[in-house]
Amino acid sequence: MNFRAKKSLGQHFLTSKLVLAQIISAAALKPGERVLEIGPGTGILTEALLAAGAKLTAIEKDDRAIGFLQRKFALEIAEGRLNLIHGDVLESDTSLLASCPTPYALVANIPYYITGAILEKFLEYGPQPDRMILLVQKEVAERIVAHDGKESVLSLSVKAFGRPRIISIVPGGAFNPPPSVDSAIMAIDDINDRAFREHSRGRQPLDIKKFFMIVRAGFAHKRKFLLRNLEAVAPLRQLESIWHELEMDSKMRAEEVPVKEWLRIAEKIELGSER
Repeated sequence: MNFRAKKSLGQHFLTSKLVLAQIISAAALKPGERVLEIGPGTGILTEALLAAGAKLTAIEKDDRAIGFLQRKFALEIAEGRLNLIHGDVLESDTSLLASCPTPYALVANIPYYITGAILEKFLEYGPQPDRMILLVQKEVAERIVAHDGKESVLSLSVKAFGRPRIISIVPGGAFNPPPSVDSAIMAIDDINDRAFREHSRGRQPLDIKKFFMIVRAGFAHKRKFLLRNLEAVAPLRQLESIWHELEMDSKMRAEEVPVKEWLRIAEKIELGSER
């Protein structure tokens, strides 16, 4: 490798072979399966994914890394096993990913500061993978998995589409340079929009954008009860009727409501707005 990690890009290059093996095992790839990697950097995960038989598309923003990767994987690129794209995945439209059609898996060591943006882009807007295996900050992974009744906008946005779980905790020494916090390998399995289709209005599925508008409104003021926060998107009389129908506590806060209840609340708010 002839370049150093850039702090401005949030780069921490994975060096641990053990962690690498855990990621590949969690991905459970089949030979020839399509995979998207974001930010391949030095190519250590890229190499492992190719060795596992993936038909790989890798998107890299760093100008320096692109030249290095083109030389390192010249044969794989020539053989069509690796499609290397120079670009910013967050600024790209779906046409940039046309070489990685669904179904596909997303496997990546992503910069921590764009974790939420990447999850939003690929879960809410697509093209949606059928599963994700990501190296993320430990605290973020724990907040997403959230089994303690302390939901967040981020945890709900993931659970609305899939089943998140933590594979393992990764210490800072597994990277170069080491981050100041621990990381985690997080898997999101069975990604789909089934929940929105099940909470439908006639033939129309629950609107994803409206669902997240309602969720964000619910979390807007942490000190307020959820019922009062949602007055920003629906009349109080309608909300009280919904609370009575769903047998919900009027003093519940947004973080105490599981994703299944959020979907039911959003469905009934939408139905009420159409009357």
